[in-house]
Amino acid sequence: MTKDSQQQSDFAALSDADAFYKVGTLIDASFDARSASGTDQAFLLLDELGNRHLSADHAALVHYFRANAWANREHMQTNPDSWSWEQPECQAQILELRRALRHEGFSQLPVVRKCQIFTNLANQLNKIGRFIEAVETFDRALDLDAKFGMARGNRGIALSHYARALYDGGHAGFMLVAAHDALTSAVQDDAFYEGLGYSPALEFFRKEAANIESHVKIKTIRRSLAGKKYALGDGEQERRYRSWCLSQRLFINPLNDLGALSIAAQDVLTLPSLTVGTASRGAMPEVIGFFNQIKQEFVSARYLYYEGLHAKGIHFSDRDVRLYNTLDYPAYSFAAEKMRASFRMAYSLFDKISFFLNHHLQLGHKPKTVSFRSVWYEPKGSPPLPLLSKFVSYRNWPLRGLFWLSKDLFEEDFKAVTEPDAESLNEMRNHLEHKYLQLHQEMVAPGSSSLGYSIYKGDFAARTLRLLKRARAAVIYLSLAVWSEERKRDLNSGRKTTMTMPLDVWEDEWKR
Repeated sequence: MTKDSQQQSDFAALSDADAFYKVGTLIDASFDARSASGTDQAFLLLDELGNRHLSADHAALVHYFRANAWANREHMQTNPDSWSWEQPECQAQILELRRALRHEGFSQLPVVRKCQIFTNLANQLNKIGRFIEAVETFDRALDLDAKFGMARGNRGIALSHYARALYDGGHAGFMLVAAHDALTSAVQDDAFYEGLGYSPALEFFRKEAANIESHVKIKTIRRSLAGKKYALGDGEQERRYRSWCLSQRLFINPLNDLGALSIAAQDVLTLPSLTVGTASRGAMPEVIGFFNQIKQEFVSARYLYYEGLHAKGIHFSDRDVRLYNTLDYPAYSFAAEKMRASFRMAYSLFDKISFFLNHHLQLGHKPKTVSFRSVWYEPKGSPPLPLLSKFVSYRNWPLRGLFWLSKDLFEEDFKAVTEPDAESLNEMRNHLEHKYLQLHQEMVAPGSSSLGYSIYKGDFAARTLRLLKRARAAVIYLSLAVWSEERKRDLNSGRKTTMTMPLDVWEDEWKR
């Protein structure tokens, strides 16, 4: 018997708990030693663990350990380019951590392990420019343990990055105060850290907090917010809706990412100021109207979802509509159709955003062929297609966030994803648009069907909400990416004279 086969045999003889301890120790030691062979061995042992009949919590843990092994491979890179858009190791970590979160065994894991998974995922999301989802993921860790130090501190880092991507100085100030609060809380005595070795992180948090203090009037901004509450609407129905939007972080407003603050209960984010050449003088930039439409479609999809979710009783349009009982507890109603429409509208926004980017960034794709997954890549060739040379190490953080958000969607030519449900979401959209998607009440398990896609109404609602959150993040990233582009164009243009053309808002009473 060879040495490797003996090691495999010895590992197979270990109990599940001892096997996890061994592979965890190997991953940590390989990280410290930057050992490729040790990491390779860890992957082999994780494969062996995955083939066992594991308990649900241990099965979820395999994905967490695989993410850590991928982090080893990322750590071992020589001269890594932090602006490189394609990062396979990062992509694998996000996918494995999400698999751990979505696994039925996640709920059985210790709180500390859950916090580690949330925090590691949030760190990866923030690194690639998906700072909106990163902040919410840090908050999910802190909802489990408000003292979890690495979530506190890294949330502060994410918020400080977010603030620097904003073009509204007031919003940026509020965001930086929140970042400072998070960073200082991470170095307090009550902050919990899993062990020793966190001194470099604590020092980093202190330095970032001090940097914010030196540039921001924290006390002044805090006083301007203290005790202020803003109206959420004229009637009870509107107030309930806006409160729900705040709690779900669905307003097109960066301040909503700080929590359910009444100041954030408005969809205020628009495109930043745009500069056009003299050839376009007097002409309205078309992208402003296009962004208006994208934003309007999102807020309409959001409200359709809300109505479908909270509908009570039978709508009069459903009366006297003869349908047969198919004995599988189907969900037929106007409320269900609102939720279906919300899903379709939210999903369609991603391709609209790709059409916007293709035009605004002059990427050269044929309009009829562009999609949210393909817009970033060369238009010709066999999969896998290469990234457009423009984007290989392009310095536009929100735009890179959009690129990575596109990896949550599945297409036949782009099967490598960061979202475990990506293929099923694509299949659901396909059935909604062209085939038969069956919604069922919660009474019986949806059976298999050769004709349609079956899903519980509650599961469909949960996936639609996740889709709405991604669409909302994409709209904000798009606005901030345009601002980053405008700053570059201003710096590179050499223009000495500009003329302004202010635009009025489209008043609410004109919306008919």
